[in-house]
Amino acid sequence: MHSHDNPSRRFRRRMAAVRAAGYAEHDVAIDGVSIHYAAGPANGRPPLLLIHGQSTDWRSYAAVLPELARDFQVFAVDCLGHGRSARDPGRYSARAHGQLLARFIESVIGRPAVVSGHSSGGLLAAWLAGNAPGWVDAVLLEDPPLFTTTLPRAATTWNFVDLATTCHDFLTSAEQDWVAYHWRHQRMWHFFGKAAPRLIRAGLSYHRRNPDRPIRLWFLPQLDEATRAIPAYDPHFGEAFFTTSWDSGFDLEASLRAIGVPATLVHTRVRHAADGILMAAMGDAEAARARSSIDRVEFVKADTGHDFHGADPKRFVDLLRELARRTEMERPWQQS
Repeated sequence: MHSHDNPSRRFRRRMAAVRAAGYAEHDVAIDGVSIHYAAGPANGRPPLLLIHGQSTDWRSYAAVLPELARDFQVFAVDCLGHGRSARDPGRYSARAHGQLLARFIESVIGRPAVVSGHSSGGLLAAWLAGNAPGWVDAVLLEDPPLFTTTLPRAATTWNFVDLATTCHDFLTSAEQDWVAYHWRHQRMWHFFGKAAPRLIRAGLSYHRRNPDRPIRLWFLPQLDEATRAIPAYDPHFGEAFFTTSWDSGFDLEASLRAIGVPATLVHTRVRHAADGILMAAMGDAEAARARSSIDRVEFVKADTGHDFHGADPKRFVDLLRELARRTEMERPWQQS
């Protein structure tokens, strides 16, 4: 990437390429709840369901969507509480949201799919593969927070001390402006030292002038993707991770052990802050535990940050292609 290649401009180019590849957006009511999604061309290829991570939306996959359409019929959803899907806090748990996505596969896709989920979307993909196996042909778990979302472990992770805590504090305050509150209180300011107050003021000034847009600082464009989907994000979703109600009724280890389809687990770089906070979705111990829980899983250790599909789109696409090939090879019961 060239230094002058503004991320916002790059994102617009990527979305233009997504549209040129034949993707169209749709809304569907599932169990009385509106789900927004993008679908690639109906090309007769194996279906692929993409489930994004927390505080973003389906467009986070923009870098990989055109290439994926060559090998898959792609469906990329907005999770509940994100993007243009409904806000429904009663369903902000892996189990309830997973059940909704199983119904989405049944009613929209109409046949079993390869499922790939990033971060919290990876938890949903794991739930689907372990609990709705009839609708999942294969699963790719892209740096999900396995075994790190329940207390006491959760309290030592970045997502808990940053987004989940910010959501909880906002909802228990008298504040009404979520975008401004999130901008002021996000934990990343700890790393900006004396510059933080100036940056916070600049962002709030932009927000006052552009209340209906994500906060952007022209001189700090690397934050654009992190803030792009915040206005549409429901802080009650983050609250579910603060209270750990997200995991209610979800036996993660049993779900992983129940996965009987071809599976790939991607684990990205592990770092810790000076105060010991895990600045990753899961540590090496959790990744090893997950790896030992999933039968015949392909384990991929990636030297990228958490957003693997954005940092290394070619490898992400290649992993899904390899997973699809494994799926075909391991389905002798379909041969007649």
